Amino acid sequence: MKNKLSDLNNHLFAQLERLSDEDLSEEQIKKEATRGEAIVAVADQIIRNAALQIRAAELAAEYGSNPEPYLPQIESKAS
Repeated sequence: MKNKLSDLNNHLFAQLERLSDEDLSEEQIKKEATRGEAIVAVADQIIRNAALQIRAAELAAEYGSNPEPYLPQIESKAS
């Protein structure tokens, strides 16, 4: 998997920068605002999914099971 939660943070800040561009026309601002709303909706679902995975891992650990299968996969940075 290529995307990480840190990538989501970068996308959200990039959208904020686009919305802050003072050179945008009114039409471009409306377009970016609509795009921003869509990004926020998807981001919210990603965050909810991550929270659910963490909760499932916590419950598994609490009841003596291995929590790793419930956690998102983490890519190693080994080359």
